[in-house]
Amino acid sequence: MRLCAVSVDLDEIPNYFAIYGLPAPVRAATQVYDTAVARFVEFARRAQIPLTLFAVGSDLARPEAASRVQRAREAGFEIANHTLDHRYDLVRLGRSEIRRQIEEGARAIERATGVAPVGFRAPGYTITDEVFGVLVDLGVEYDSSVFPCPPYWAAKAAAVSWITLRGRASRSIVDRPAVLMAPTRPYRVGTPYWRRSRDGAGLIELPIQVTRGLRLPFFGTSVTLWGPTFARRLARACVGEPLVNLELHGIDLLDAEDGLDDLRSHQPDVRVPRARKEASLLAAVEVLRAAGYVFVTLRDAAAAFRTAAAA
Repeated sequence: MRLCAVSVDLDEIPNYFAIYGLPAPVRAATQVYDTAVARFVEFARRAQIPLTLFAVGSDLARPEAASRVQRAREAGFEIANHTLDHRYDLVRLGRSEIRRQIEEGARAIERATGVAPVGFRAPGYTITDEVFGVLVDLGVEYDSSVFPCPPYWAAKAAAVSWITLRGRASRSIVDRPAVLMAPTRPYRVGTPYWRRSRDGAGLIELPIQVTRGLRLPFFGTSVTLWGPTFARRLARACVGEPLVNLELHGIDLLDAEDGLDDLRSHQPDVRVPRARKEASLLAAVEVLRAAGYVFVTLRDAAAAFRTAAAA
Protein backbone atom coordinates (compact mmCIF):
# COMPACT_ATOMS: atom_id res chain seq x y z
CA MET A 1 0.00 0.00 0.00
CA ARG A 2 1.37 3.40 -1.00
CA LEU A 3 -0.95 6.26 -0.12
CA CYS A 4 -0.26 9.96 0.24
CA ALA A 5 -2.60 12.41 1.96
CA VAL A 6 -2.03 16.16 1.78
CA SER A 7 -3.78 18.15 4.48
CA VAL A 8 -3.93 21.87 5.25
CA ASP A 9 -4.48 23.36 8.71
CA LEU A 10 -6.43 26.59 8.23
CA ASP A 11 -4.97 28.42 11.25
CA GLU A 12 -5.73 32.10 10.73
CA ILE A 13 -3.00 34.74 10.91
CA PRO A 14 -3.58 35.82 14.55
CA ASN A 15 -2.47 32.34 15.64
CA TYR A 16 1.02 32.99 14.29
CA PHE A 17 1.25 36.25 16.19
CA ALA A 18 0.17 34.37 19.31
CA ILE A 19 2.99 31.85 18.84
CA TYR A 20 5.55 34.66 18.98
CA GLY A 21 3.85 36.51 21.82
CA LEU A 22 3.00 39.45 19.54
CA PRO A 23 -0.10 41.67 19.66
CA ALA A 24 -2.91 40.59 17.36
CA PRO A 25 -2.49 41.96 13.82
CA VAL A 26 -4.53 44.96 12.74
CA ARG A 27 -4.54 43.91 9.09
CA ALA A 28 -4.36 40.74 7.03
CA ALA A 29 -5.96 38.85 9.92
CA THR A 30 -8.18 36.76 7.63
CA GLN A 31 -5.80 36.08 4.76
CA VAL A 32 -5.92 32.32 5.18
CA TYR A 33 -9.60 32.11 4.27
CA ASP A 34 -9.67 35.21 2.09
CA THR A 35 -6.66 34.27 -0.05
CA ALA A 36 -4.93 30.99 0.82
CA VAL A 37 -7.93 28.67 0.56
CA ALA A 38 -8.55 29.65 -3.07
CA ARG A 39 -4.85 29.19 -3.81
CA PHE A 40 -4.90 25.71 -2.34
CA VAL A 41 -7.97 24.82 -4.38
CA GLU A 42 -6.09 25.90 -7.51
CA PHE A 43 -2.91 24.11 -6.36
CA ALA A 44 -4.89 20.89 -5.87
CA ARG A 45 -6.39 21.23 -9.33
CA ARG A 46 -2.96 21.68 -10.90
CA ALA A 47 -1.43 18.86 -8.90
CA GLN A 48 -4.49 16.64 -9.43
CA ILE A 49 -4.76 15.70 -5.77
CA PRO A 50 -7.52 15.83 -3.15
CA LEU A 51 -6.97 17.79 0.05
CA THR A 52 -8.09 17.48 3.65
CA LEU A 53 -8.71 20.91 5.18
CA PHE A 54 -8.65 21.22 8.97
CA ALA A 55 -10.97 24.11 9.82
CA VAL A 56 -11.22 26.05 13.10
CA GLY A 57 -14.89 26.28 14.01
CA SER A 58 -14.98 29.86 15.28
CA ASP A 59 -13.50 31.15 12.02
CA LEU A 60 -16.55 29.81 10.20
CA ALA A 61 -18.82 32.31 11.98
CA ARG A 62 -17.61 34.72 9.30
CA PRO A 63 -19.80 34.09 6.24
CA GLU A 64 -16.91 34.55 3.81
CA ALA A 65 -14.90 31.81 5.52
CA ALA A 66 -17.86 29.44 5.72
CA SER A 67 -18.58 29.98 2.03
CA ARG A 68 -15.01 29.17 0.99
CA VAL A 69 -14.96 25.99 3.05
CA GLN A 70 -18.29 24.94 1.58
CA ARG A 71 -16.98 25.46 -1.95
CA ALA A 72 -13.90 23.41 -1.10
CA ARG A 73 -16.11 20.58 0.11
CA GLU A 74 -18.14 20.78 -3.09
CA ALA A 75 -14.86 20.45 -5.00
CA GLY A 76 -14.35 17.07 -3.32
CA PHE A 77 -12.11 18.05 -0.41
CA GLU A 78 -12.53 16.60 3.07
CA ILE A 79 -13.21 19.14 5.83
CA ALA A 80 -11.93 17.97 9.21
CA ASN A 81 -11.98 19.37 12.74
CA HIS A 82 -9.23 21.59 14.18
CA THR A 83 -11.27 22.53 17.30
CA LEU A 84 -13.52 25.50 17.98
CA ASP A 85 -10.95 28.12 19.00
CA HIS A 86 -7.53 26.66 18.19
CA ARG A 87 -6.44 26.76 21.80
CA TYR A 88 -2.77 25.81 21.87
CA ASP A 89 -3.29 24.82 25.50
CA LEU A 90 -6.16 22.46 24.70
CA VAL A 91 -4.53 19.61 26.63
CA ARG A 92 -4.36 21.77 29.77
CA LEU A 93 -8.08 22.49 29.85
CA GLY A 94 -10.51 20.42 31.88
CA ARG A 95 -12.19 17.46 30.21
CA SER A 96 -15.51 19.28 29.80
CA GLU A 97 -13.84 22.20 27.99
CA ILE A 98 -11.76 19.84 25.85
CA ARG A 99 -15.01 18.15 24.83
CA ARG A 100 -16.68 21.49 24.12
CA GLN A 101 -13.79 22.64 21.94
CA ILE A 102 -13.93 19.46 19.87
CA GLU A 103 -17.70 19.05 19.77
CA GLU A 104 -18.50 22.68 18.96
CA GLY A 105 -15.75 22.79 16.36
CA ALA A 106 -17.40 19.83 14.63
CA ARG A 107 -20.83 21.43 14.82
CA ALA A 108 -19.56 24.65 13.27
CA ILE A 109 -18.11 22.69 10.36
CA GLU A 110 -21.36 20.78 9.88
CA ARG A 111 -23.34 24.03 9.86
CA ALA A 112 -21.02 25.48 7.23
CA THR A 113 -20.77 22.44 4.96
CA GLY A 114 -23.74 20.23 5.74
CA VAL A 115 -21.38 17.34 6.54
CA ALA A 116 -20.11 16.35 9.98
CA PRO A 117 -16.32 15.93 10.11
CA VAL A 118 -14.89 12.51 10.93
CA GLY A 119 -11.25 13.48 11.52
CA PHE A 120 -9.45 15.59 14.10
CA ARG A 121 -6.13 17.37 14.52
CA ALA A 122 -5.07 19.05 17.74
CA PRO A 123 -3.64 22.59 17.71
CA GLY A 124 0.15 22.51 17.76
CA TYR A 125 0.11 18.71 17.34
CA THR A 126 -0.17 18.42 21.13
CA ILE A 127 -2.45 15.65 22.37
CA THR A 128 -2.96 13.48 25.46
CA ASP A 129 -4.74 10.31 26.53
CA GLU A 130 -7.54 12.50 27.87
CA VAL A 131 -8.06 14.13 24.48
CA PHE A 132 -8.06 10.71 22.84
CA GLY A 133 -10.70 9.61 25.34
CA VAL A 134 -12.91 12.52 24.32
CA LEU A 135 -12.40 11.72 20.63
CA VAL A 136 -13.54 8.14 21.23
CA ASP A 137 -16.56 9.33 23.22
CA LEU A 138 -17.56 11.62 20.34
CA GLY A 139 -17.22 8.91 17.71
CA VAL A 140 -14.33 10.52 15.80
CA GLU A 141 -13.02 8.09 13.16
CA TYR A 142 -9.37 9.11 13.06
CA ASP A 143 -6.84 11.49 14.57
CA SER A 144 -3.82 13.05 12.87
CA SER A 145 -1.95 14.93 15.60
CA VAL A 146 0.97 12.82 16.77
CA PHE A 147 4.30 14.19 15.50
CA PRO A 148 7.20 11.93 16.59
CA CYS A 149 9.90 14.20 15.20
CA PRO A 150 12.97 14.88 17.39
CA PRO A 151 14.29 17.84 15.33
CA TYR A 152 10.89 19.55 15.35
CA TRP A 153 10.40 18.93 19.09
CA ALA A 154 13.83 20.39 19.90
CA ALA A 155 13.36 23.39 17.62
CA LYS A 156 9.96 24.17 19.11
CA ALA A 157 11.25 23.89 22.68
CA ALA A 158 14.15 26.21 21.83
CA ALA A 159 11.87 28.72 20.10
CA VAL A 160 9.41 28.90 22.99
CA SER A 161 12.30 29.34 25.43
CA TRP A 162 13.83 32.09 23.29
CA ILE A 163 10.51 33.94 23.08
CA THR A 164 10.23 33.76 26.87
CA LEU A 165 13.77 35.08 27.30
CA ARG A 166 12.83 38.02 25.08
CA GLY A 167 10.12 38.93 27.58
CA ARG A 168 7.15 37.73 25.53
CA ALA A 169 4.64 34.98 26.30
CA SER A 170 4.11 32.44 23.55
CA ARG A 171 0.69 30.82 23.42
CA SER A 172 2.30 27.70 22.01
CA ILE A 173 3.23 24.85 24.34
CA VAL A 174 5.76 22.04 24.03
CA ASP A 175 4.54 18.47 24.04
CA ARG A 176 6.01 15.95 26.45
CA PRO A 177 9.08 14.22 25.00
CA ALA A 178 7.27 10.89 25.31
CA VAL A 179 5.59 11.71 21.99
CA LEU A 180 8.93 10.93 20.34
CA MET A 181 8.40 7.26 21.24
CA ALA A 182 5.20 7.06 19.19
CA PRO A 183 5.05 5.02 15.97
CA THR A 184 5.81 6.94 12.81
CA ARG A 185 3.33 4.89 10.75
CA PRO A 186 -0.48 4.59 11.12
CA TYR A 187 -1.46 2.68 14.24
CA ARG A 188 -4.29 1.93 16.63
CA VAL A 189 -3.82 4.07 19.71
CA GLY A 190 -3.19 2.32 23.01
CA THR A 191 -2.58 3.65 26.52
CA PRO A 192 -0.49 5.73 26.77
CA TYR A 193 -1.21 7.09 23.33
CA TRP A 194 2.37 6.76 22.09
CA ARG A 195 2.03 2.97 22.22
CA ARG A 196 0.13 0.70 19.89
CA SER A 197 -3.06 -0.91 21.10
CA ARG A 198 -2.44 -4.48 22.21
CA ASP A 199 -5.92 -5.73 21.37
CA GLY A 200 -6.27 -4.14 17.94
CA ALA A 201 -8.87 -1.68 19.18
CA GLY A 202 -8.33 2.04 19.68
CA LEU A 203 -8.68 5.08 17.47
CA ILE A 204 -6.71 5.15 14.23
CA GLU A 205 -3.81 7.59 14.41
CA LEU A 206 -2.25 8.94 11.21
CA PRO A 207 0.99 10.58 12.43
CA ILE A 208 2.41 13.73 10.88
CA GLN A 209 5.08 12.64 8.44
CA VAL A 210 8.77 12.25 9.22
CA THR A 211 11.45 10.96 6.89
CA ARG A 212 12.89 7.47 7.19
CA GLY A 213 16.07 7.20 9.24
CA LEU A 214 16.74 10.66 10.67
CA ARG A 215 13.02 11.39 11.19
CA LEU A 216 13.28 14.87 9.72
CA PRO A 217 10.00 16.77 9.45
CA PHE A 218 8.21 16.42 6.13
CA PHE A 219 5.65 19.17 6.44
CA GLY A 220 4.89 22.57 4.99
CA THR A 221 7.68 24.60 6.56
CA SER A 222 10.49 22.17 5.71
CA VAL A 223 9.19 21.58 2.18
CA THR A 224 8.66 25.24 1.25
CA LEU A 225 11.53 26.95 3.08
CA TRP A 226 14.52 25.57 1.15
CA GLY A 227 13.20 25.31 -2.38
CA PRO A 228 12.26 22.54 -4.85
CA THR A 229 15.58 20.66 -4.76
CA PHE A 230 15.45 20.12 -1.00
CA ALA A 231 11.72 19.37 -1.21
CA ARG A 232 12.48 16.53 -3.62
CA ARG A 233 15.15 15.14 -1.28
CA LEU A 234 12.75 15.16 1.65
CA ALA A 235 10.06 13.46 -0.43
CA ARG A 236 12.49 10.75 -1.58
CA ALA A 237 13.40 10.13 2.06
CA CYS A 238 9.75 9.24 2.70
CA VAL A 239 9.40 6.80 -0.18
CA GLY A 240 8.67 3.33 1.13
CA GLU A 241 6.29 4.45 3.87
CA PRO A 242 2.78 2.98 3.53
CA LEU A 243 1.27 6.43 4.11
CA VAL A 244 2.97 9.75 3.48
CA ASN A 245 0.99 12.27 5.51
CA LEU A 246 2.12 15.67 4.21
CA GLU A 247 0.72 18.34 6.54
CA LEU A 248 0.61 21.97 5.43
CA HIS A 249 -0.76 25.26 6.75
CA GLY A 250 -2.70 27.98 5.02
CA ILE A 251 0.29 30.29 5.41
CA ASP A 252 2.30 27.94 3.16
CA LEU A 253 0.76 29.65 0.13
CA LEU A 254 1.05 33.17 1.53
CA ASP A 255 4.06 35.48 1.71
CA ALA A 256 5.02 38.97 2.88
CA GLU A 257 3.26 40.49 -0.14
CA ASP A 258 -0.03 39.32 1.35
CA GLY A 259 0.23 41.84 4.18
CA LEU A 260 2.39 39.70 6.47
CA ASP A 261 5.34 42.09 6.79
CA ASP A 262 5.04 42.08 10.59
CA LEU A 263 5.86 38.35 10.61
CA ARG A 264 8.93 38.57 8.37
CA SER A 265 11.45 38.79 11.19
CA HIS A 266 9.79 36.01 13.18
CA GLN A 267 8.72 33.40 10.62
CA PRO A 268 11.34 32.76 7.91
CA ASP A 269 9.00 31.07 5.45
CA VAL A 270 6.98 34.28 5.14
CA ARG A 271 10.01 35.71 3.33
CA VAL A 272 9.86 32.98 0.68
CA PRO A 273 7.89 34.11 -2.39
CA ARG A 274 4.62 32.29 -2.81
CA ALA A 275 5.49 31.05 -6.31
CA ARG A 276 8.64 29.36 -4.97
CA LYS A 277 6.64 27.74 -2.18
CA GLU A 278 4.17 26.35 -4.67
CA ALA A 279 6.99 25.06 -6.88
CA SER A 280 8.45 23.24 -3.87
CA LEU A 281 5.13 21.63 -2.98
CA LEU A 282 4.59 20.52 -6.56
CA ALA A 283 8.12 19.07 -6.66
CA ALA A 284 7.41 16.95 -3.58
CA VAL A 285 4.10 15.76 -5.03
CA GLU A 286 5.78 14.81 -8.30
CA VAL A 287 8.41 12.68 -6.53
CA LEU A 288 5.76 10.78 -4.59
CA ARG A 289 3.54 10.27 -7.63
CA ALA A 290 6.49 8.95 -9.61
CA ALA A 291 7.18 6.51 -6.76
CA GLY A 292 3.70 5.04 -7.15
CA TYR A 293 1.80 6.85 -4.41
CA VAL A 294 -1.96 7.28 -4.79
CA PHE A 295 -3.27 10.57 -3.38
CA VAL A 296 -6.25 10.33 -1.05
CA THR A 297 -7.96 12.27 1.73
CA LEU A 298 -7.08 11.41 5.31
CA ARG A 299 -10.58 9.99 5.73
CA ASP A 300 -9.90 7.55 2.90
CA ALA A 301 -6.44 6.76 4.24
CA ALA A 302 -7.91 5.92 7.63
CA ALA A 303 -10.52 3.68 6.00
CA ALA A 304 -7.83 1.87 3.99
CA PHE A 305 -5.73 1.15 7.07
CA ARG A 306 -8.79 0.13 9.05
CA THR A 307 -9.65 -2.41 6.35
CA ALA A 308 -6.06 -3.66 6.13
CA ALA A 309 -5.87 -4.13 9.89
CA ALA A 310 -9.12 -6.11 9.91
CA ALA A 311 -8.01 -8.44 7.09
